Amino acid sequence: MLGAMQDHPLLIWRLIEFAARNHPTTEVVSRRVEGDLHRYDYQSAVLRCRKVANALDALGIARSERVATLAWNGYRHFELYYGVSGSARVLHTINPRLPPEQIAWIVNDAEDRAVCFDLTFLPIIRAIAAQCPTVKHWIALCDSDRLPADTGLAGLISYEAWIAPQAEEYTWPDFDEKTAAALCYTSGTTGNPKGVLYSHRSTVLHAYGSALPDMVNVSARDCILPVVPMFHVNAWGVPYVAPMVGAKLVFPGAALDGKSIYELLESEKATAAAGVPTVWLALLNHVDSIGGRFSTLQRTLIGGSACPPAMIGRFLAYGVTVQHGWGMTEMSPLGTISNLKLAQLALPAEQQRRFLEKQGRAVFGVDLKIVDDAGRELPWDGKATGDLLVRGPWIVSRYFEGALGGAMGSALVDGWFPTGDVASIDPDGFMQITDRSKDVIKSGGEWISSIDVENIAMAHPAVAMAACIAVPHPKWDERPLLVVVRKPGTEVTPRDILDFFAGKVAKWQVPDDVVFVDSIPLGATGKMLKTRLRETFRNHRLPGA
Repeated sequence: MLGAMQDHPLLIWRLIEFAARNHPTTEVVSRRVEGDLHRYDYQSAVLRCRKVANALDALGIARSERVATLAWNGYRHFELYYGVSGSARVLHTINPRLPPEQIAWIVNDAEDRAVCFDLTFLPIIRAIAAQCPTVKHWIALCDSDRLPADTGLAGLISYEAWIAPQAEEYTWPDFDEKTAAALCYTSGTTGNPKGVLYSHRSTVLHAYGSALPDMVNVSARDCILPVVPMFHVNAWGVPYVAPMVGAKLVFPGAALDGKSIYELLESEKATAAAGVPTVWLALLNHVDSIGGRFSTLQRTLIGGSACPPAMIGRFLAYGVTVQHGWGMTEMSPLGTISNLKLAQLALPAEQQRRFLEKQGRAVFGVDLKIVDDAGRELPWDGKATGDLLVRGPWIVSRYFEGALGGAMGSALVDGWFPTGDVASIDPDGFMQITDRSKDVIKSGGEWISSIDVENIAMAHPAVAMAACIAVPHPKWDERPLLVVVRKPGTEVTPRDILDFFAGKVAKWQVPDDVVFVDSIPLGATGKMLKTRLRETFRNHRLPGA
């Protein structure tokens, strides 16, 4: 016997229509590439989303064809999120920080029919246009009078001129909720990227899960500033979650320095923000430098890479709670977030903090397990570490089968997705990433967590950033080398850094050496490029080796 309830497919366009009807005057604020602030509300936004859908119809772009974006976080990008996916096309967000040749590969693999881009990225578009034969329409996200006279692109049109003649009325189609909605390629450091194809169903379910109190915990009483880019795994789902709950949205555009982010947080009275540790480091350093404070910010979601415990402490000192999260492009992306349970609220602050430093607990919809090298499941005792596997309704089952044959087909092992992370899980379900499987250091048969080493180094008052990598050793196979960026105006020696480890880890886990650099290379999503560091220091001679 089946239930007797109505059957309405979970479709992305329902989110923006819900927001327009139930939260019509809630603001969406954007710092534009031009530098000014743009304001409108959900009621105005939905009208322009419908115009986008009509404009796509006028171009003759068929259902399930891909429309690409190279754009910062802003209202026009937001409109494409709904106008493209809502009309049954596939929104393909591309990371503009990738090398141009890789962007061209991705465009061709996806067989994009149109590319919408911020003028910031016009040099990239000029470099790749001749290499992208499937793209028939180039659309610059700007006003008509901002379009450069000589772009070198035949048929280039401004976004505003493109949607201007279109009607504000549009009948959104109903279709199978498993229909593809958005496409995002991984930013792997080896081989060609792989496409992850999200469905309407997976996206809406992910938004439901993200909004829960034990996850991002957002509501109509919030003002959210997503610093995490919309071109990277859908800004962690924030552009879908905010309309679902009626939260105010503030988009930072291209200005991601600490000063600009702080001024926007304060002027728009943001209560929540989301971003990677490198962005928050710049923000905290700016606030420290001016003796500032956060007048409305209550919490920040930090993910993308492990958040150093020292950063959690710095935010707490300003009265801001850190929600330490973990996820992947293949997971839409949220998997776990560290929020305390009722019983843990009675614990001393230091014990609470140890829980908050972990990557957190899963939400309903995400199953976790850790396994050993033979695939045997390991206990949730907080001690055993193993390869982390996940499954759930918003987790990838197979990669997009692109035109260039770069995809890999099935992504699962016995129904579970192998994340490539090494982790432990405690009896309360708190998961802690101990390393990436490719970054863990094996020294004399013992494993050393590069993340643990980095977290200790980041607590040193003279350290701005630190990365721990393995270098060859004639006796121990591998030993840890610490690569450090000093804070401006500080003086510190390698011995000062190594002495700081005393009593914090076992002696054999302390790095053998410290090297100072001006900067640590970052990838397209803000993660440290340890592959590049390993290449740079592959011949580094350790003391006594």
